[in-house]
Amino acid sequence: MTKKRLTDSVPSESSLPDILLKGITTHNLQNITVRIPRNRFVVFTGVSGSGKSSLAFDTLYAEGHRRYVESLSAYVRQFLERMPRPEIEVVEGIAPAIAIEQKPIPKNPRSTVGTVSEIYDYLRLLYARIGKIYSADTNELVLKHTPDDVGMQAGFFEEGTKFYAGFPFPSHHDSSRHACPVRDEMTNLKKKGFFRLVFGDTLLDLNDPASWEKVAAMREADRATLLVLVDRFVTRHDEKFSSRVAQAAESCFAESGGYAVLRVVGGKTYRFSDRLELNGVEYQEPSPQLFAFNSPIGACSSCQGFGRIAGIDEDAVIPDKSLTLEDGAIVCWNSEKYRWNLEELLAAAPKAGIAVDVPYAKLSQASRDRIWKGIPDSGFKGIWPFFAEIEKDAGYKMHLRVFLSRYRGYATCHDCEGSRLNPDARMVRVSGKSISDVARMNIDDAHAFFQNLDISPFDRKVADAVLQEIRKRLGYLLDVGLNYLTLDRLTHTLSGGEFQRINLSTSLGSPLVGAIYILDEPSIGLHQSDSARLITLLCKLRDLGNTVVVVEHDREIIEAADEVVDLGPRAGRLGGEVVFHGSVEAMKESGSSLTAEYLQGKRSIPIPEKRREAGFSSCIAIEGAMQNNLKNIDVRFPIGVLTCVTGVSGSGKSTLVNDILKKGLLREKDILKEKVGTHRSITGGWLIDRVEHVDQSPIGRSSRSNPVTYLKIFDDIRALFAATPDAKARGWKAGYFSFNIPGGRCEACAGEGSVRIEMQFLADIEAVCEDCGGLRYKPETLEVKYKGLSIAEVLDLTVLEAIDVFRTEKAISRKLAVLDEVGLGYIRLGQSSSTLSGGEAQRLKLASFIARADVEHTLFIFDEPTTGLHFEDILKLTRCFEKLLQQQNTLVVIEHNPDIILQADWVIDLGPGAGDRGGSIVGEGTPEEIAGMDHSLTGVHLRPFIGSGRTKKE
Repeated sequence: MTKKRLTDSVPSESSLPDILLKGITTHNLQNITVRIPRNRFVVFTGVSGSGKSSLAFDTLYAEGHRRYVESLSAYVRQFLERMPRPEIEVVEGIAPAIAIEQKPIPKNPRSTVGTVSEIYDYLRLLYARIGKIYSADTNELVLKHTPDDVGMQAGFFEEGTKFYAGFPFPSHHDSSRHACPVRDEMTNLKKKGFFRLVFGDTLLDLNDPASWEKVAAMREADRATLLVLVDRFVTRHDEKFSSRVAQAAESCFAESGGYAVLRVVGGKTYRFSDRLELNGVEYQEPSPQLFAFNSPIGACSSCQGFGRIAGIDEDAVIPDKSLTLEDGAIVCWNSEKYRWNLEELLAAAPKAGIAVDVPYAKLSQASRDRIWKGIPDSGFKGIWPFFAEIEKDAGYKMHLRVFLSRYRGYATCHDCEGSRLNPDARMVRVSGKSISDVARMNIDDAHAFFQNLDISPFDRKVADAVLQEIRKRLGYLLDVGLNYLTLDRLTHTLSGGEFQRINLSTSLGSPLVGAIYILDEPSIGLHQSDSARLITLLCKLRDLGNTVVVVEHDREIIEAADEVVDLGPRAGRLGGEVVFHGSVEAMKESGSSLTAEYLQGKRSIPIPEKRREAGFSSCIAIEGAMQNNLKNIDVRFPIGVLTCVTGVSGSGKSTLVNDILKKGLLREKDILKEKVGTHRSITGGWLIDRVEHVDQSPIGRSSRSNPVTYLKIFDDIRALFAATPDAKARGWKAGYFSFNIPGGRCEACAGEGSVRIEMQFLADIEAVCEDCGGLRYKPETLEVKYKGLSIAEVLDLTVLEAIDVFRTEKAISRKLAVLDEVGLGYIRLGQSSSTLSGGEAQRLKLASFIARADVEHTLFIFDEPTTGLHFEDILKLTRCFEKLLQQQNTLVVIEHNPDIILQADWVIDLGPGAGDRGGSIVGEGTPEEIAGMDHSLTGVHLRPFIGSGRTKKE
């Protein structure tokens, strides 16, 4: 019988019908028809707001998801009618759909790269199955013996060797923890059928009164050497002999609570235990829960599994790690009062092998441990004992409390050293590494470790399936360009693009066949040098037999697609049509859409003819940046210009800009109390009045938050409705038209427009409110009209439509015009902030600053502002940047997109690689100067754009 290959079960391309979507009118889609070929890599592109997400997620994915729910139980199906069904006439050939969207990054301090990617779950299983326990004291392997192990040991004895098999004389305790009388113990043994004891090489018969009295009169130390005899043997090298010894050992384990002893007559004694025990210390049996820091079974009891505790902050005690011990690296001991502690350390350091003339940052971990914990037998107690003594007296001495407050913060837990796990979990190793050691590795090192795992053939067979999953998932993280992340990295420290790519790798960890994968801009946060790996991954997913649909603006990914569906021609109600559908080659030859013209080179984002001069006579200077992977670098940010920080993913851009520049300036202005990234100094903060971080985080936590409430436009709109004759006649004020407070809102949904239905074991469902039909207001409130529109109809207008309606209202139209300038003319005024993408939320924040006339001398920090932007929208973004610069502001932008980098007046390129291979300054200068550097990956990718003959702008 021939074996059936996996590929034989995948239907051929010709046998699968295309996915036909006919008559789509979801949101702004204009009754379009789209035919998506199966097992193809298809890109949906077009200007922002043209309907890409409406087609990909709100139609294609929503229908696939709805049909899946249809296959569930009657209880679930009863809610189907209340779920929003895609507005579509015909759907044919649709397959199960999996959406990988831009999700909000979880803020849970327990969430890590390992837990989100599910790799840590497999690590827990691996360590529970094949982990070996090592003694914390002697580093010896802790083994649990079986009866067969006892039989095997007896097999090593020489032929004819006489030995006894037994177990230690019992010593039970009663409920009051008092030892049971020896005579009672002997009586119990006789009842169980054990009549002989072994003392040395002598047999004692419990039926003999003399032996009975001898045992009863023994000292406790002698009684501890007594064995209860189970069997006597003369060594014979055959199967029956080993089997008989194993049976005796089994009896010993059962009767003694897990102990067995072989005593050779006139020779050595061999002790065995079926417990995990060594040198009198019993260890916990490894289980997956033991390695879970979210469980009380595995979590460190001191920090409860967080890895950090409120205590003395190492960075506050030693803020400048480039200093040596003799130069005063430990700032709390630089005063005259406490300097004697430093003198004790300097005196004890040479004998302990601690270099006092080497920068603290370069000291080994062992040396640092001695500095903090103390040096035994030297008189030097250590930093932590020093603070412990201060804390004893701080309760009634104010000056000591003030002294302690300077050095308090969140510090690494002393007990678990940041591993989050209890001691039992940390003692378990695989190939010499504990699970916390593996979690501290970056993806590159972890992948290499599991490829070259040094374990026995038996362990390899036991853990084969788990190891395959771990290697596969680590491989996917490498494929999406996240080789620099560590598995214990907290997810709330990740960028939006990094988190989405982790979700992508998780979905690929259990790849399906015949499914539709729908991805939302997977290239976010990727350097151009990493794009090729992402494209290879998407093609691999397609080659497995799946249809891959990607919503994307990235030029390289569009050009790698099998087919392109271009939506437009513009945004909002002016979009929603298919302006091109075909191959990339056909699009470049005959396409007439905005996307096609940019790919053809007919349109481009012009490069500045003349750049602002980056003068360093007035600049913000950072010296000795050493946080995370930064290599003690000095960086200057010129004032009044656009500075772009570039580099491969993981090179240290976010650490430099967000953790050091932003937090350092905010702390200097007493706005922030959080910990600032490690650095020596920041100067030039007086040159700016404020720091504004325009990131991709949601604009509001509530679903009530929307663009008009965020920009304070809704106050003016409600005032207009309150000024209408109908409202005045009814005595309604502006507050009556708010959906946040009782009055004119629908009370059934409390102005939300939707209600949440609990689905027990499934995720809750959001359904439209039946009372107001999703309009948020009572029917009588909607009777009041402004220019023929109710308050609900106004909230349903797009920005472009609202500009026309409120043309005569200068305060409103001015703010709406700014929304259009940043490329958000297509969003609805009342669109919930929870439905906005990260890029849209970022541009909304940008609009709020441009709309204010008082914004000047402000440092604006942008983190990948081109997220979700089409080429045409990037052009609008550059004009917004220009407006902010004209208002005497300073811009610092973290970006990979060449179109934005080319607009910069000054570029700081970090690298050369990611993680430990990054953190250095590869180059600084204008974009043209960076492009001329052969050692800069950013420069290499900039050259084709600089040499492309783009038109210059004044």
